[in-house]
Amino acid sequence: MITDPLFYAAAIPAVILLGLAKGGFSGIGLLSLPLMALVVSPVQAAAITLPLLIVQDVVSVWAYRHTWDRRNVVLLVAGATSGILTGYLLAAQVSDAAVKLAIGVISVAFAIRRIILERGAIQPKPTLADGPRGLFWGGVTGFTSMIAHAGGPPFQIYVMPQRLPRDVFVGTGAIVFGIVNWIKVPPYIALGQFTTENLTTAVALFPVAIASTWAGVLLVRRVSPERFYTFVYLLLVLVGAKLVYDGATALFS
Repeated sequence: MITDPLFYAAAIPAVILLGLAKGGFSGIGLLSLPLMALVVSPVQAAAITLPLLIVQDVVSVWAYRHTWDRRNVVLLVAGATSGILTGYLLAAQVSDAAVKLAIGVISVAFAIRRIILERGAIQPKPTLADGPRGLFWGGVTGFTSMIAHAGGPPFQIYVMPQRLPRDVFVGTGAIVFGIVNWIKVPPYIALGQFTTENLTTAVALFPVAIASTWAGVLLVRRVSPERFYTFVYLLLVLVGAKLVYDGATALFS
């Protein structure tokens, strides 16, 4: 287990952000991996994070077990499975920085466009879950989740225009990523990322992971459904900008 106090000074806030994201504040969890990567390598940070995500999934899936959209889950998980396999096969060839930059640009453009449309005189009609788009964005979700734990923005780009009820939107994400994170376990094992040190460190952080996820569930239900999507769009802009910055900095440094 990692014993350096500096690691936990970064890891505990990172795990709290993950928990709030799992509880319903979609997107802010993407800030966790860069925060942990300040004190350990990005690969080790990702390996420590995955068991934490799985534990947090138990809390979020239980909290939203009655409110999720079956069609979206089926389409997204089917697409994500192929995306995870692709990510595993290309793990050594694909740059995390390039993935982050691409997803960041798409996320910012999408979120700003939706904010402008929804504040206009004519409200855009909600879209419907459909096979081709669901499988495509599910594939992108699985790929970016496997490469950089960055599956949130592609998921949001596909699901948010559907204007699902707040709890259904959050619950659908909880179920999708609850399944996706388990699918990622064999590839992570095959890549040799689950060392004894990483797993015991993750176990030490389990209490923080569980408590912060419950806090996220309780806090998100205090946000009015009318303001929820605007809030998430704004988070997506901020997170997308962070991905653009991280990706561009790494690529061009």
